[in-house]
Amino acid sequence: MIGKLKGTIDEMGDDYVLVDVHGVCYEVFCSSRTLSKMGSAGEAVVLFIETYVREDQFKLFGFLTALEREWFNLLQSVQGVGAKVALAVLSTLTPSELANAIALQDKTTVSRAPGVGPKVAVRIVTELKNKVPAFAGEASVNIGLKQELGEGVAAAPVADAVSALTNLGYSRDQAANAVAAALKNGGEGGDSAKLIRLGLKELAR
Repeated sequence: MIGKLKGTIDEMGDDYVLVDVHGVCYEVFCSSRTLSKMGSAGEAVVLFIETYVREDQFKLFGFLTALEREWFNLLQSVQGVGAKVALAVLSTLTPSELANAIALQDKTTVSRAPGVGPKVAVRIVTELKNKVPAFAGEASVNIGLKQELGEGVAAAPVADAVSALTNLGYSRDQAANAVAAALKNGGEGGDSAKLIRLGLKELAR
């Protein structure tokens, strides 16, 4: 199996890139986010590869990071999610954004991906919620708090502060990050009013 390709970009399409490796061109399917971060024809590229071998097809899927490849496989463990939908999710959300959405049980954010209806979004946030910490990447700092919020077991002042900031127009993820920062900067043990005040200061930075 092919695990990684190092070569130069020969050609780019809407959902694929041709990677020239010593004269042999490999067709690699990628998310639109991955394609947008690549260079242009003739430039070097390194892709982590997931190889699909079926009776009727042989496909390579490429990712700029090993974490993105892991999410691609993790998403497909959910009923109703195949390679096409998994790529659509990763085209819409970064691994960190996806981890945050699942931790917060934010079905709306996940359903922004093309082909992900409400039922599939519910399955994604429900079935993967316990796996998020291991795949959170740079989002791992506040993932514990977000899981508590998503499961409805966070302390009342914390939940109230996040709710208040969300009502002011911030996303649930932004609100959770702000309250997490507030807790670290002297708000631990404070009431919701104090956490809201400190959270707003964080958001104003």
